[in-house]
Amino acid sequence: PFTDPIMLKTVFTLSLLAATASVGAQPAAVVPRHTPVAASPAPASCPALLKQSFKRLQDEAPQDLCQYAGKVVLVVNTASYCGYTKQYEGLEKLYAKYSPRGLVVLGFPSNDFKQESASTKEIADLCYNTYGVKFPMFAPTVVSGANANPLHAALAKQTGKEPKWNFAKYLIGRDGNVIEHFPSKVTPDDPALVTKIERALALYEKSCDGGCMEGCFGLGV
Repeated sequence: PFTDPIMLKTVFTLSLLAATASVGAQPAAVVPRHTPVAASPAPASCPALLKQSFKRLQDEAPQDLCQYAGKVVLVVNTASYCGYTKQYEGLEKLYAKYSPRGLVVLGFPSNDFKQESASTKEIADLCYNTYGVKFPMFAPTVVSGANANPLHAALAKQTGKEPKWNFAKYLIGRDGNVIEHFPSKVTPDDPALVTKIERALALYEKSCDGGCMEGCFGLGV
């Protein structure tokens, strides 16, 4: 219907201006529903006692103990050729039973008492193949005396008791404070140890009203 060039140009210009005005009338910005918030939740704080790094037994990969912050921790110095070596089995049962509630067992092989293999491969084979250990195990280390690793040195300082033999145990609460030291003769199923573990777990669960199984401490819950 419009054949005149000037008229066509005018219509085109008016159409363009109308379209521009229509676009300008839209909201300036629409925030997508799934846009992430700027601030992320603060990670669980790591207690000073766990600010340590140790090499993993099977491959010597460095492991930050802060990954266990907020858990009940049982630290045990182990050995392959000791009368107490069979405690590996009990420790694994303890770990399997209570780990869903927040217990972790940390094993530290040591030749302090001349009853550990010089081969990490042999130690790993005994742990994983003979006793079916699934709790974290670390490379051989010194646990007593002037050359004790930083974790055991701190544990000895806090409790006044360093390991006197293989399979000594330190129980640490979720807040990073040492609850108690247990000598080697205290087996993993000893009521004295089990009761303390259950109390530590129950105290935490009660404080959270059963609603946060992965970390009240350090998260403001």
